[in-house]
Amino acid sequence: MSNLMNDPVIEESLKELIKTYTDDKGVNHLEGPTLPSRENIYRVLDLFFEIFFPGFSGKIKIKKRHLRYYIGEILLEIKEILKEEINRALHFDCPLKKCDNCTCERKAQKTVDTLMKKIPQIREILKSDVVAAYYGDPAAKSFEEVVLSYPFIEAIYTHRIAHELYEMDIPFIPRVMSERAHSRTGIDIHPGAKIGHSFFIDHATGVVIGETCKIGNNVKIYQGVTLGALSFPKDEKGNLIKGIKRHPTIEDNVVIYAQATILGGETIIGHDSVIGGNVWLTHSVPPYSKVLIAKPELIVKTKKNL
Repeated sequence: MSNLMNDPVIEESLKELIKTYTDDKGVNHLEGPTLPSRENIYRVLDLFFEIFFPGFSGKIKIKKRHLRYYIGEILLEIKEILKEEINRALHFDCPLKKCDNCTCERKAQKTVDTLMKKIPQIREILKSDVVAAYYGDPAAKSFEEVVLSYPFIEAIYTHRIAHELYEMDIPFIPRVMSERAHSRTGIDIHPGAKIGHSFFIDHATGVVIGETCKIGNNVKIYQGVTLGALSFPKDEKGNLIKGIKRHPTIEDNVVIYAQATILGGETIIGHDSVIGGNVWLTHSVPPYSKVLIAKPELIVKTKKNL
């Protein structure tokens, strides 16, 4: 502290900075329970990649006879880290819920055990997503290329884990997971969104899928698609009403082309429909529909008529 006092610029800045900590606007977390660690959550996601796609990280060559032990060790590490981080997340809610008997640790254990049991099923669904990407993109040369290079893969495997934790009412962690994938891939999928098997986002960049969105099986969407909400309803106090369906339902076998925007919790896109590029849609369409924008008038100027 003596060195600090010898620097008047730092001392003045510190004095003013301390003043900003005196209120509570949600950006202070002082003397409260330890929050989950983003670094540990990121570590868990990296470990899940090893489980879902063994050998693809390029760290080591895995022999089939060693697979049981290799995967088993990773599962144990995931369980240990995730139990602690979930426990921390649940403890944050304890003062808000005024629990008489804290059950956070038991719930954390139960949550992790439940997730562990679901991992084989999640991997089977992810295999269908990889297949959908391979057969849905003529440029894809192999399944290996899809897994190694397509940003969609990181977004969807992250989502399928985050969604399970979201469904089990775990705070913080699902959103930290989804926002990591968002920042790395440009794909923004809220962990609450329900997505069926054989899903594929081609080119990926700029896709937004909202919290209450429901997507069926064998759905393909392109870059820039938004599955979002209309204006948010408010209560009599002016606060946003939460817990209602705000985002559309996309049924099976639907294709949605680039930059299409589909909004509203009551909007249903019927199965086997095609939504064209740049479409703005706020109402339902029946199965087998094709929704297109009328061909715009093009103006072509050549050297002769400039």
